[in-house]
Amino acid sequence: MTQLTVIIDHESCWGCKACEVACKQENDIDDGVKLIRVSDNSPKKVQGKLEFIFKVNVCTQCDEFPCAEVCAFEAITKRPDSIVVLDEDLCTGCELCIDVCPDDAMRYNYNNDVVQKCNLCYHRVDKGLIPACADNICLAHCIYFGEPDEIRRQIESVHAARRR
Repeated sequence: MTQLTVIIDHESCWGCKACEVACKQENDIDDGVKLIRVSDNSPKKVQGKLEFIFKVNVCTQCDEFPCAEVCAFEAITKRPDSIVVLDEDLCTGCELCIDVCPDDAMRYNYNNDVVQKCNLCYHRVDKGLIPACADNICLAHCIYFGEPDEIRRQIESVHAARRR
């Protein structure tokens, strides 16, 4: 089966946060919880020039996903298409998965006393759609969804075109 993931081209991000809004709307996420977050690490001097640098933080659907290893209730599983899903009905809110997440992508929802994470909008993927954050909502077109190798080729092509 095809491996699916989301990859962010951080170099292209404008920091508009449209991805955050799309995620919250699509998944009806509570206030205070962000399953995708845009951080502003700007401005910074890069080769003598000020640049705005944004980092988009989201679950990258790890090959080795330590969050599942620490979950005693098996609330975190990986689908055949590599999408890592957290079943909130099985989550006890122990937060062990938050501590081991290499992406810092797991969030505690104090309203529901559970942990939440990006599940790549699998409910959309199952219908042949793409995750809400990657569905042309991104003004900079820096959020890619699909097979990792294909995404890397697309990003390299975009960067090569800019250098010309």
